[in-house]
Amino acid sequence: MRGEEIRDFGGFFRVRLIVVGMTSGSDHARHRYGILVDGERAGLTAYRDRGEQRVFHHTEVGDAFAGQGLAALLVERALTDVRDSGKRMVPVCSYVAKFVEKHGEFADITDPVTPDVLRWLEAELD
Repeated sequence: MRGEEIRDFGGFFRVRLIVVGMTSGSDHARHRYGILVDGERAGLTAYRDRGEQRVFHHTEVGDAFAGQGLAALLVERALTDVRDSGKRMVPVCSYVAKFVEKHGEFADITDPVTPDVLRWLEAELD
């Protein structure tokens, strides 16, 4: 959870509450991590578990929340959770793959995207 303070032009402060993770029991059942901003779902990153690997296949942030760094925050927290759970990850999602390239601290838990993983994921999502 992260709070963020934003100053508006009137000199007043507004505090935004940002919650990241499996924001409800249904997120785990739906195989996704979510990010909420002031109680509103702003985005998600979806995965499937393949043994000890968490395979990330899609990340999205709503248009109203774009450009605020929320996707990076979401993916960083999701990958930290993967590490904390003792799993490894496979970045099929292009956003997650680019994030991992820029943030080498997750290289130690990253497995390559292979044709076998892609075939498995396609069958899993059907």
